[in-house]
Amino acid sequence: MTTQEFPQSQSSTDQLAGFVDRRDPSRQRKSTGLERRQFSDGHNDLSMDAAELGRAVDQYKLENHRRFVTYEELLSVICSLGYEKRER
Repeated sequence: MTTQEFPQSQSSTDQLAGFVDRRDPSRQRKSTGLERRQFSDGHNDLSMDAAELGRAVDQYKLENHRRFVTYEELLSVICSLGYEKRER
């Protein structure tokens, strides 16, 4: 079995009219720095403490480019607010 060589041709995106390859690095859009939020005003009906936690989690997610947080990350956010586990 022989290996057939194909000449280098135009990229496949050039061959498909109207197709835009969004993965192409030359087409990268500048980020606005804003991240879409599913619940932008979701903290309005919460207690002050719960709203503070919600804002802290949102800030953590923005700073760390995370859409979801793990339990470990949530615990670190809670501890960063000064909460500590009481001995029983």
